[in-house]
Order: sequence, then structure tokens, then C-alpha cells
Amino acid sequence: MTAPPEPPEKAAGAADPPRGADAVRAALPGLPPGPGVYRMLDGEGRPHYVGKARSLRKRVASYANPARHPTRIARMIAETAAVEVVTTHTEAEALLLEANLIKRFQPRYNILLRDDKSYPYILLTGGGDRWPRLVKHRGARDRPGRYFGPFASVGSVNRTLNALQRAFPLRTCSDGVFANRSRPCLQYQIKRCCGPCVGLVDSGAYGEIVDQTRDFLSGRSQAVQDRLAERMQAASEALEFEAAAVLRDRIRALTQVQARQDINLEGAAEADVIAAHQDGGQTCVQVFFFRDGRNYGNRAHFPTHARDRDAAAVLAAFLTQFYDGRKAPRLVLLSHPVDERELIAEALGVAAGRRVELRAPRRGAKRKLALLALENARGALERRLAENASRRRLLEGVADMFGLEAPPRRVEVYDNSHISGTRPVGAMIVAGADGFAKAAYRRFNIREAAAGDDYDMMREVMRRRFGRLLREDPDREGGQWPDLVLVDGGAGQLSSALAALEELGIEPGAGLRIAAIAKGPDRGAGRERIHLPGRAPFMLRPNDPAAYFLQRLRDEAHRFAIGGHRARRSRAVARSELDEISGVGAKRKRALLHRFGSARGVAQAGLEDLERVDGVSRSVARAVYGHFHDGG
Repeated sequence: MTAPPEPPEKAAGAADPPRGADAVRAALPGLPPGPGVYRMLDGEGRPHYVGKARSLRKRVASYANPARHPTRIARMIAETAAVEVVTTHTEAEALLLEANLIKRFQPRYNILLRDDKSYPYILLTGGGDRWPRLVKHRGARDRPGRYFGPFASVGSVNRTLNALQRAFPLRTCSDGVFANRSRPCLQYQIKRCCGPCVGLVDSGAYGEIVDQTRDFLSGRSQAVQDRLAERMQAASEALEFEAAAVLRDRIRALTQVQARQDINLEGAAEADVIAAHQDGGQTCVQVFFFRDGRNYGNRAHFPTHARDRDAAAVLAAFLTQFYDGRKAPRLVLLSHPVDERELIAEALGVAAGRRVELRAPRRGAKRKLALLALENARGALERRLAENASRRRLLEGVADMFGLEAPPRRVEVYDNSHISGTRPVGAMIVAGADGFAKAAYRRFNIREAAAGDDYDMMREVMRRRFGRLLREDPDREGGQWPDLVLVDGGAGQLSSALAALEELGIEPGAGLRIAAIAKGPDRGAGRERIHLPGRAPFMLRPNDPAAYFLQRLRDEAHRFAIGGHRARRSRAVARSELDEISGVGAKRKRALLHRFGSARGVAQAGLEDLERVDGVSRSVARAVYGHFHDGG
């Protein structure tokens, strides 16, 4: 969907455009009576609320009288400058579109699910692959094969794969490694692969293991275990004790996998259990995943919402946003009944292409699972509130240390990393009351600063960062401006940062405090010195919790900067001189390196040797030879 058009410039003498309830009334005559989605836009044309309606005309008309709404909605109406609508065929389609637009625009007056990372899966590859393998997968499910999941975390996927490899010895290597093996790898030696790469198992026997793996992950584990037990018994009776021992070990591994599933869901092949607990104006939504009758783990989410929204309202908004982009299971168990349950179930079913049932069980085993999820949500929220309270106390200490009027809501820390001036990288980390905001971290590839000049590098990073802030949020209303800026270094780095801000016309003050943290003598932790404009440097107080907090911030910025520099250096090392030769693409480069071992080997090769490489024509061979021999 395209962004709303820029508001036209007001003609001389023209009246101000309507705002608030007047803007809503002005939009009513053109609204259709059918279902759809409406967007309330602020004076800058940005959506600050998105809603769905069975009748757009009736729903939007309800906003024409702000006095009938809670304070939060009345404030939203007062800030509205325009209303935009999109019609849909059904209310279920409107609900799906609403969830999509909320995730896209992140309107400030909606309940927002910010922690929406893709969940990992296990993929049993297919698509004509003669030797399928089990791999960890995250992202779009566009690779051919069978997917199992979602799992709550990468760690749970790794643990499951580790156990499955003992029970089902399928290959784990990439296709490139598999095609070039001449002898079995360590995985074969420790009995976690059956060695298809060197012909130690035929395709029929390997296919049987693939079928067993698929059956086990599909919930038919007991049948798989029974078949293996029968084969072990037959091998034992035939005095094939080595084969029987291998089967015995596989059965033990299967038993271990099953023993890990300590919380199981009876009576349903797949389901999600979702519970919400509220305290302190915040909500934790805990999600348990059950697939093929087994527990695949759980994860906590903390949606952003107004303090007056109850758990049922948060759950209803969570459901549509959580399943936007992923298929809902056939059964979703909830801790609280939600409004419009049938409509939400219909919308999720439309997106999943199958019937989806939403249920808030009141008794039985399913109610026990909902209560278990609710207890986990309560514990997760208690830990989060305790952590937030601890961070607030630390931020209060930081405010006292730097003379801030209030605890900083956003702290930005900057550091640079390079080796003798080569491939320099600047880094910015962000922290606040909720801890490290890793989604807001940024790296800067230094392009203009003089090589090895740390001060010049800091000036460039600050110019680029705050120059962008001036362009995107000149009024400082978007929450992206920091209250406190810390730069790693001493007086020189501080002066460089201040000079960059002065170039941009930004004057540090009470709303933007800037300081530098210099490492202590012998770079010892706990002996850092703080540099502030117009003040003599001072050392952090020993055993001050706020001092330890600042050390953590500085260390995190250092870690992030070094990681960026290493990644940039690795990319440069991965590049080959062959990349500079016209006519040598990825396939020919791979063939040349496979034949001669390295770019140096290619450089030392003769013209006739180059022409013998598969895919390298005579003209390309001459170009390669000429590149390394000055055209000769």
C-alpha cells in the first residue's frame, strides 16, 4: 500500500484544514457502508491509529463525538487531521488487513506486537534430493521439503537436531561438501551419519531412514520405535550382534528425544497455547507450541499498549498480529475468552487455508495447559518488572552522575574499531529502561575520515547519525533522539563529537547531554574517567552500581564495533583477485579455485592449463592469464 500523499500547501488566505472531530465529520460523506479498514492520520500524514469495521461509515461516525470515548481515544481523535479507508469483501479480510497495517505502520494508539522475529523450523529437504538432510531453517519457507515446527528458540532446534542425529543418521553436510568427499567425515566415525557421500549406504536403505525420520517428526514415533525393535530382535536372533547394537543405540536415542517432551498435549496433533498476564500496566503473552503431540518450547512476548487495555483486548490484538505471515494451527487455546472470537478464528482460517478453532478451556487437561502458560506469563512479567525497576534505579544514578533532570529514556554509546586505520567501522548501541535496544543498533562504514585518525572518525559518525536525525525528526518528537550520548575515549573524542554537533547547529544542553568515557590507567575496569564539556575529568566512584552500568554500556559498544570490523575484514578476505577479471563470474571462479586451490595457484598456471578448466573458454583463459602476466 502506498504512503499517504503529502498534504497540499495551504493557499494564501485559505482557512486551516479541519482537525479532530471536525476532520472525522468531514470524511463521513464519502465513506462506504461495507466492511474495511480505516486509518486515522495526524497532521504529518502518518497513521496514528488503524482499525477495522463491519461498516466503515458507522464505525468512523462513532469518533465524531469524542466525549463518548475514553481519554486515550479522545486524545487520538483530537490529533486526527484526516481519515483514509480501504474497503474489503468481508470483515475477516478487514481483520487480516488491519493486522498487516498495524505491523507496517506501528501506530502509537494501537496495541503493538514489537517482538515478532521469525521462529525457527527443522527442514527435511526434498524437491528431488536423492540424499535428503535435516537442517535448521529460519525465514521464508520457500525451500522444497517438509517443515517441522515452529520451535520456540534456536537452542531448542539445536538440541532436537542433536538428539535426532543419534537416532536417524542422515547427512548434515552441505551439497558442496557432500559432492567432494573422498572419505567419511567425523560424523560417520561417531555414528551420526551413515556415510552416503562415499557409498557406505545405498539409496534404498537411506530412504528408509528418511521415512522413519519423517514419521517420527509427524507424531508416529511409537510405530517407528516398534519397527526398530522388531529389526533389532531379528538381527539378534540371526546373530548379527553389531547390527543389533546399532539399532539398540538408535532406540535409546529415540527414547531420550521423547523423554525431553515433558509437557505433552493429549487429544490434539497441533496447537498453540497462549496466555496473558497483566501487572504494573504491562502485559506478558506466553506462547507454547505443540506439534505432532510434542512440546516444541515456549516464548514470552511483551506487546506495547495503553494501561487501560485488559488482558482479553491485548490477546485479541496479539492473535491477528502474531499469525500475520505464519499459519495458525488447527487449535489455539487461550487463557481468556476474547471478543469477536469467531471472527478472529475465521480470519486465521482464511490465512491458513484450513479451519482454525479458538478456545478458552474451563476444565480438563487443556485448562491445565492454559494455566501452565498463564503461570509462565506471570513469572516472565515479574522478572521483567524487577529488571525494569533495577534499570530505573541505575538510570537514576546515571542522571545524578551527569546532572540530568530525569533518568535518560534513551542512551546512545559510540565506539570505533580498526587496525592501523584499515577498514574502520563506527558503532552505536542504544539502551534504556528496557535494556539494550538491539534493533536500534547501527554500524557505520567509515568513508571520509583520514586513515587512523580516531578523532576524524568520531566526527564523521556523529555527523552522519545526527544529520539523519535532523532530516527525519527535526522536532524531536519521534523518540529517536537520545537524552545522553557517551563516546568511548577521552577529551579528544569528546571535542570531536561536540565539533560535529556544532557543524549541524545542534547545541547540547539539558535535553541532550554528551560525555566521553576514557579507560583508566592500564585500561583497568573500574578506573574510568568521565569527560564532560566545561568540567574537569572525574573518576567513577568505586562500587557504584551506576559505574558498573556505564562499563557494561561501553563494553557492549566495544563488542559491537569489533564485530562490525571483523565482519568487514572477513568480507574483504573472502574476495579474490579473480573478482576483478572481466568474464569470471561465481561459477568460473569456483571452477578455477577448485582446480588450482587458490588465486595464487591460478596466477601460476599456464595458459593451456587454464583452458582445460571446465567452463573456461579460450578467450576467458587468455583474460585470466593476461591479468596475472601484464597482458603478456
